[in-house]
Amino acid sequence: MQFKGVVKFFAFVLAAVCLYQLSFTWVAHKVKDNAKAFAKGDTAKETVYLDSIATQPVYPILKHDYAHVNQNAIALGLDLEGGMSVTMQISLAELVKKLSNNNTDVVFNQAIDAATKDAVKSESSYITLFVNEYEKLNPEGKLATIFSTKDNQDRLKFNATNAEVESYLKDQAAAAVKQSYTILNTRIDAFGVANANIQLQSGSDRILIELPGVKEPERVRKLLSGTAKLEFYKTYDNRQVYSLLESFNTIIAAKNKAAKGDTSKANKVAATADTSKSKKGLGLLDKVNKSASKDTSKLAAKTGVNDTYPLFSVLKPMVFQGQAGGQAELAPGPIVGRAEVKDTAKVNQYLRSPEVSARIPRSMRFLWSVKPMDKTKIFELYAMKLSGADNSAALVGDVVDDAHADVDQRGKHEVVMVMNSDGAEKWATITTEASADPNNRQSIAIVLDDKVYSAPTVDNPIPGGISSISGSFTPEEATDLANVLKAGRLPAPAHIVAEDVVGPSLGQQAIHDGLISNLVGLLVVMVFMIAYYNRAGTVAVVAVLINIFFMMGVLASLHAVLTMPGVAGIVLTFGISVDANVLIYERVREELALGKSLRIAVADGFKHALSSILDSNISTFLTGLILYVFGTGPIQGFAITLMIGIATSLFCSLLISRIIFEWMIDKGWDIKFSNPWSSHTFKNANYAFVKNRFKFYIFSGTFILAGLISWGVQGFNYGVDFVGGHTYVIKFKDPAVSTEQVRKIVEDKLGKGNNEVKTYGADKISVTTKYLIDDTAKNADTKVREGVIKALSTTPQTTITEANIVSSQKVAATIANGLKKSAFLTVIFAIIVISAYIFIRFRKWQFSLGAMVATAHDALMVLSFFTIFKDVMPFSLDIDQAFIAAILTVIGYSINDTVVVFDRIREFLSLHHAKTDDPKVVINDAINNTLSRTIITALTVLLILLVLFIFGGDVIRGFSFALLVGVCFGTYSSICVATPVIIDFGKKDLR
Repeated sequence: MQFKGVVKFFAFVLAAVCLYQLSFTWVAHKVKDNAKAFAKGDTAKETVYLDSIATQPVYPILKHDYAHVNQNAIALGLDLEGGMSVTMQISLAELVKKLSNNNTDVVFNQAIDAATKDAVKSESSYITLFVNEYEKLNPEGKLATIFSTKDNQDRLKFNATNAEVESYLKDQAAAAVKQSYTILNTRIDAFGVANANIQLQSGSDRILIELPGVKEPERVRKLLSGTAKLEFYKTYDNRQVYSLLESFNTIIAAKNKAAKGDTSKANKVAATADTSKSKKGLGLLDKVNKSASKDTSKLAAKTGVNDTYPLFSVLKPMVFQGQAGGQAELAPGPIVGRAEVKDTAKVNQYLRSPEVSARIPRSMRFLWSVKPMDKTKIFELYAMKLSGADNSAALVGDVVDDAHADVDQRGKHEVVMVMNSDGAEKWATITTEASADPNNRQSIAIVLDDKVYSAPTVDNPIPGGISSISGSFTPEEATDLANVLKAGRLPAPAHIVAEDVVGPSLGQQAIHDGLISNLVGLLVVMVFMIAYYNRAGTVAVVAVLINIFFMMGVLASLHAVLTMPGVAGIVLTFGISVDANVLIYERVREELALGKSLRIAVADGFKHALSSILDSNISTFLTGLILYVFGTGPIQGFAITLMIGIATSLFCSLLISRIIFEWMIDKGWDIKFSNPWSSHTFKNANYAFVKNRFKFYIFSGTFILAGLISWGVQGFNYGVDFVGGHTYVIKFKDPAVSTEQVRKIVEDKLGKGNNEVKTYGADKISVTTKYLIDDTAKNADTKVREGVIKALSTTPQTTITEANIVSSQKVAATIANGLKKSAFLTVIFAIIVISAYIFIRFRKWQFSLGAMVATAHDALMVLSFFTIFKDVMPFSLDIDQAFIAAILTVIGYSINDTVVVFDRIREFLSLHHAKTDDPKVVINDAINNTLSRTIITALTVLLILLVLFIFGGDVIRGFSFALLVGVCFGTYSSICVATPVIIDFGKKDLR
């Protein structure tokens, strides 16, 4: 084997990297276990513990802090950890109304209503639907009269055509979606969810948000659905506020002493806390300044000032060292203090206490920075100066016409903000006041949702409403700030159109099921390979174990989120990795049967199997790539693990296994590739596959036709993500409650024909209803939930409360229709791409056609099975996102299998191309020759999937069953469908 040294070196480096990446997961779990032991079941205490060590070193030797370790650990998805998944849709109807200044034109409002109804079933953009409806209602109408104003004349003229208005509205809609993404992203960051995922779904007005571990769904709903509030505030200077903070110390210290019962010392504490009259206060500032890089709460503990200076022990004052090492001095600017993230809640508690809040001037308000300081967990506290009779912001965000990131003359990133005429006038007044004193220029704080994004100092008055905001911005930060500024002008409310809540208990069960399915699946593979291939099987087992180690290490290094479909991808990878070994071993057995020595037989076996292994794995990899590009959420998780698994299994099967074999041969070991019972399996097989091809045509055609008829008559069991509705997984107190009881109650109370009730595992029942699905009120979800609880509570046996609802899911019809079309196009695209690859590799269109027919055949066969037997199986056969993942996996597997058969056919045709050789006989011999590999691989994968089906849990039972059925049809089609197509369409073009 050439380049053996290079392979060994690369394997060693890869192993070291994987070990390092996986170590983060081990350390993170160890710290979390310590937190649980410390908290003793108190989740709030556990959170405080983890926050307190966020910046503390926890990694041995390298001393990485916990925040870094946790960020690099393998992240678990919603279905493994529990949590909440939400799809937000930006309300473009409200945006259009806002851009028209809420125009009262009757036709205009009729067009909006009609477009809103059309959007439920149409895949066209909302803006296009609106313009079409308006032109239909008013063919001569000019939209420019509605949308063109003096503030947007540079982008939309008064005489603009409807097409130009449509383009303008689409630009504004795209900007509104991006702005909403920025705002939601910031809100999620502020929520403090680890491993949160927020994705702007390309080409749509939807945003997907995944929040693992969240246990407060109602709080999340309020957080995400709130309208963005952009404000501009004047600010106080730190030097104006510090004495006030000192007085807070006095009040809090006295209160704490009184609470301890030491009232005799309370006055003394108050006196010593008055730093304006004592040198001790300045001494504290010196200590704080000198320990700027240290935790001030630790400093306070060491210096014994926790009781004397309770506020400054958690809020570090803004000071700097005076000249020539003199006393600490107060820093100028609007920032009045800094605090670790773990201490911000304590600071808020102090400031909101009745005794302290009563001392805060009515014109003052404290707000935190939106993000921590760079590479720290430290947030900054700002002092806002309220204005006007109502003590509010100096200016609100709806005056901002536009904002964009730019680069100034010095090459630094800045944000250019443009205000409308009303805003420009007020802005000139505000900036004039802020820059009036050249020795003490004030700052203007930009605040969104009560978080300070920036507080630039005003150097000069800004007339005309065009401002340049400079600072140490990265390009991304400048763009985000520009989006924030535009959010006030273009408020497009975001509504929840899909929601999936998974309770922690269900998440823990999913983890348990996933681990069991992985371990049992791995054990099944190892036992089978050793039993069938003897000592050579042990090499395959070692290769599989190394493959798992590499795959998990790569997943960790890519910060991939592991979901239950991802676990399915790992388990399926076991079968894929074994398939490469099976191909090699079957080839080696053929070479040994020809009388070759062990060393030569192994070398030739690897060489002759290489083409089939590469073609089959590349085609499956393409399927995974298509899944990743067009899929979302769990499907992407499956695709990532599948693609990584293919790459690592190729490395282990082709290179690591080869090195192990050569090492064993050099040691003189006797390597056997079969046991006595398996040595003659399928040897000299001579089944008449080609001769009976018309029987296979009839069987497949009849089954697919029956499926199409069933499809038209009884349809499918569509999952909630395809039809829209609410699904609740309920665990009843009485385990004897049946689905029939629940179905009857739900249909009587919530309406017939709109509900689906089925078992969910051994002790739960899933209820799906379209009750109030068209209700757009804000409390519609609550009304549906209450309706289900009320309906079931009409009988004592089925009575439930909120606690009985294990998980819930909601999908609106608009997203369901999008999923259907996306799923269909994804399958079609996968078939086209794979067929194109086959044509490139085999250079004959008959092979490509055979692959296309086989893949379409497999998809139709699985669909037919799911409609014919939809009410026969003891579990539900749902058509949902997981099913689409299964269909694409089946296509990948089928192509994998088909390519191996095609490769052997091509080889036989090249060896037997004389005029006396009948192509039909040659092809039939090729199929029989590779039959052993086809059946063994299928059997291995089926064993894996059977384990997944039995032990994988309710979350992926339908998914694993679809794979089971699909693999059976895929194996059948590669032999009995794809090959006959080649024969019947290539009678004169195969030699």
